[in-house]
Amino acid sequence: MAKQPRSLYGLVGAVTGGARGIGLATATAMSREGMKIAIGDLDGDLAAAEAAKLGGEAVGLPLDVTDRESFAAFLDQAEEKLGPLEVLVNNAGIMHLTPFLDEEDEWAVRQVDINIHGVIYGSKLALRRFTQRGHGHLINIASTAGKAGFPGGATYCATKHAVVGLSEAIRQELRGTGVEVGCVMPGVVQTELAAGLAQARAVKPVTPQDVAAEIIDALKKPRFDIFVPRSLGRITKVMNILPRGGREGVARALKADKVLTAIDHNARSAYELRASKSDPRLPSSDEQKALNP
Repeated sequence: MAKQPRSLYGLVGAVTGGARGIGLATATAMSREGMKIAIGDLDGDLAAAEAAKLGGEAVGLPLDVTDRESFAAFLDQAEEKLGPLEVLVNNAGIMHLTPFLDEEDEWAVRQVDINIHGVIYGSKLALRRFTQRGHGHLINIASTAGKAGFPGGATYCATKHAVVGLSEAIRQELRGTGVEVGCVMPGVVQTELAAGLAQARAVKPVTPQDVAAEIIDALKKPRFDIFVPRSLGRITKVMNILPRGGREGVARALKADKVLTAIDHNARSAYELRASKSDPRLPSSDEQKALNP
């Protein structure tokens, strides 16, 4: 008999970068399942406003995932207000699009700090809670860029490869503990980040709600590989058995090599403006800075 999906009702979940995009869609979907939700975001006021819209038991709190103390305080406050944490979704991340040799070092450091160190901090802090209780579910948001390299986003791809590898290693270390680990690998998602991106053939963009729905499904019926859309999982399997020349040829045929290079900067202007204000150490540009909430 197939294992029945578990109920999420009453469980406590936390979502980083949860005030916009995939994070907000995930928090909303979790709330609709009856979960108690803590939204963490660098914009604490927006996090609080979005949590208020959810109603029920939801809180919005300030969170800087690059600061371990801030992350610890976020989880402590979430548990104080809502109860023992059962689910953490490490969603916060940034993406800077530019040819690798044109990338400012400050942007490379920022991506590593948020996309890798932020996920490491959150994973360690949550998993210590989970392993002590013998249950819990960690979901890390990576990308299909964690399975291949795409021109125009070399450092971003490197960080997402790191998230995939980190998640795979954690999963094996925690086997038999009662703690579940999942890794989400979406294609292009229709968020502010995706504005102006080129579209590959064969794989259409998905919505934040599509990603959230797959996360909910994986929480109910745990699985590690969470591709969105699911067809990306099948494509990835086929690509993995091809020799390098074949993989690169298929990518060119699908125009996947153009997704992060043939971009419309005007369409991304609002996103880039917000990104340039996310950290005063980052060099500002009207053309090539992007933040992924």
